[in-house]
Amino acid sequence: MDLDYKLIIVALGLMFIIEGIPYFAFPHLVKRLMIEALKLPDRVLRIFGFIALVLGLLFIYLGSRVLG
Repeated sequence: MDLDYKLIIVALGLMFIIEGIPYFAFPHLVKRLMIEALKLPDRVLRIFGFIALVLGLLFIYLGSRVLG
């Protein structure tokens, strides 16, 4: 398997852009969401994290196998 480092760097850059948009555009909302997240049980946060992980893997699979 040949690693494409350019693709990895571009993907990381895109990740930082997407992650940074809410903090730049809606800092007050992000703060409120963080406060609300502190109130949630760990189990709920793990479920959200697992769903995000599965969706990410699905997008990677679709992008590399089905659409690529």
